[in-house]
Parts: sequence; structure tokens; C-alpha cells
Amino acid sequence: MAEILTRPFGGTGREVTVVGLGGEGILRTYGEEARAAEVIEEAAAQGIGYFDTAPAYSGSEGYYGTFWRSHQKDRSSIFQTSKSASRTARGARADLDRTLKTLGLDGLDLWQIHDVRTRQDLREIEGPGGALEAFIEAKEVGITKLIGVSGHHDPAIVNYAIERWPVDSVLIPVNPLEGVIGGFLDGTIAAAKERGIAVIGMKVLGGSHYLNPKAGVGPDLLLRYALTQEVSVIIVGCSTPEEVRLLARAGREVELLSGEEEENLLALFRPYAKWLAFYRGVV
Repeated sequence: MAEILTRPFGGTGREVTVVGLGGEGILRTYGEEARAAEVIEEAAAQGIGYFDTAPAYSGSEGYYGTFWRSHQKDRSSIFQTSKSASRTARGARADLDRTLKTLGLDGLDLWQIHDVRTRQDLREIEGPGGALEAFIEAKEVGITKLIGVSGHHDPAIVNYAIERWPVDSVLIPVNPLEGVIGGFLDGTIAAAKERGIAVIGMKVLGGSHYLNPKAGVGPDLLLRYALTQEVSVIIVGCSTPEEVRLLARAGREVELLSGEEEENLLALFRPYAKWLAFYRGVV
């Protein structure tokens, strides 16, 4: 079996597989231990070396924790991430402590400031006693190797964070809708690239809402679109081992879209951009 391709993780000196297992799908549930285990174990078996999760994703961290307690031998080959949506340093430290206990790990590869939406978020996070203090501290003492920020509402808010905060990565939506609307795929990626910040793509399938078999828009095409953009890795939530294998195949082949293919895909999304931008809020 061919290996999944890798790309540099920004300017960090590290490389990651171009596809990663998202913390959603079957992982954003409770009480689905057997099905979650199948998905995580299949991802590891396929060579997917990037695992995403967050405290906000229901039982996701716990499912990963079960995996890690019996797969410590895989730790060096898998880039494990998590997040905190707390806006205070005290709350973020508590989140990190719970995350590590739940995962059964003594450290993360990447810890991310989760879901930054508003200027109020920015003020709270970067102000005295704000969460940014805890993130910087965690990296300085080595509890996490890298720190990042995520957001999918307002590119201007996310751009502020990557331009002013000492982050190593940014997690943003990467899909054809974003190619139509603009903001993340042009402005944010350009700003991140200028600063050596890794770009992680999420919402690649739009929660499966962007799949349209009648129009020829299947998961393969959306994965190809996302990998055509200037990203280090794309993360996708999976609910079955079959979905994991499809994701892994995209990571082995990495067949980029031609300019014509990309434009044809965007043309399908243009008439519906206003209605499909559900995660952006009001566009």
C-alpha cells in the first residue's frame, strides 16, 4: 500500500499527511465506542497521520483516548491535536488538563484557540488573563509543541489573529463555497503563507451538504478541490471505515484540479452561495 503524501506544516519544520481524521462524523457522538474505534483504527492502519479533536466535539476526545491507551507505539507517527474554546487563561489551562487526561497523553502536537468569531473574542483572548497567555505558556513548557487558531465565521477576525498572535497554524474552511465567497482562500491563506503559518482545511464536504451526485459533485471531487488549495492538511470527519479509506486514497493520489475543472466546480456553487454559507452566519 502506497504511503499517504505529506506536506510541510508551515514553517515549523514538521511535515504532516495531507489528509487528517476530523473530530466529527461518528466521533462527535456519545455511546458509539465500537464504531468510533473502527474509524480511528482504520485511519491509523491507512497511514493517516493527523488526528483532530476538541472538547466541544461530544465524546471525540474520549474515543481517541481509548485508542491511545492501546496504541502508544503509534504516538510518534501521528500528529495529535485538540482545542480550547475558553477565552480566559484559567479556563484554557483547565481545558488542556482535561484534554490530556481524557486522551491519556502527556502532550499535544498542536493545541488550537477554538472558533474565534468576533472582536470581543479577540479582546478577551489577547487581553490580560486571556487564553492566549495559557497557549503561549503551554508551548514554552513543552506541553504542546505548536499552537494555532481556528475560525470559520469572519476572515477579517481570523486574519487579525494570525497577523498579531504567535501562532503556528490556522484552521479555516476550504471548499468551493469559499472559492465563490472569498476571504479565507485568498486573504487568509495569503496572510498565513507570508508568515510561515500552516493552513489546515476543514468543512471540506460542508457537512455532506455540498455533495450533489446529480451534478457530479461527490466526495472525491471536493477532496481534490481542497487539496488543490495551498494547505498543509485537510481534515474530514468520517463515520465508517469505508469513508476513511476514501479519504486515505485521496491522500495517496492527490490529483489536483485543472484551472478549468476548478472553475466549472465554482460555477455550480455560485447561484447558491448565500444559502450554503450556513457556518459563516450572515454573508
